[in-house]
Amino acid sequence: MMNKYISIVVLGLSLLTACSSTDSAERASATRTTMVISGDLSLINSHSKAFSWHPTMFAVHANDTVDSEMVIQHMQKAITNVMQKKGYHLANQNETPSVLVGYGLALESEMSDKEILKKAGLVAGLSTAGVDDKYEKGSVLVALFNPMSPMPVWRVLAQGFTELDKTTEQREQRFEELLSSMLKPVPVH
Repeated sequence: MMNKYISIVVLGLSLLTACSSTDSAERASATRTTMVISGDLSLINSHSKAFSWHPTMFAVHANDTVDSEMVIQHMQKAITNVMQKKGYHLANQNETPSVLVGYGLALESEMSDKEILKKAGLVAGLSTAGVDDKYEKGSVLVALFNPMSPMPVWRVLAQGFTELDKTTEQREQRFEELLSSMLKPVPVH
């Protein structure tokens, strides 16, 4: 509840400070991010610090201009970096992981909020009203599974805007910051 309150205050402050000019207001609306979290992290085995990729939950729903394989590689790299900072390591072949990580990414042009809700059970509900066409709404889902259960024990869905005119490096840096924020609740081992 406190995080929700802080997010509302921060969003309100950024919108208030952005009202000085049209350009600032557009930039503020295009950089906002909403996030929704569901589940219980205590259901993950805390004895092992190993994680692995979920065998079937990895998806990229984007147009043909997006290299899905590159996005998958980048998501895995970014998630691995965050998990390593929290004391986890990627399980080797002979090791049983304590957590499986699944993920997905969708651009609004390829998957609506209604479809995301149906597939992920979550929707952040970020509005696109008043946002310039140079931005596209994107949704990122990360789900954690106990290896013994087919259902996720914890998941987070974030929605924000991708700036299509930014360099790959700039978009990747913002993406890594987003994943770090999304996985912040995962306990440090």
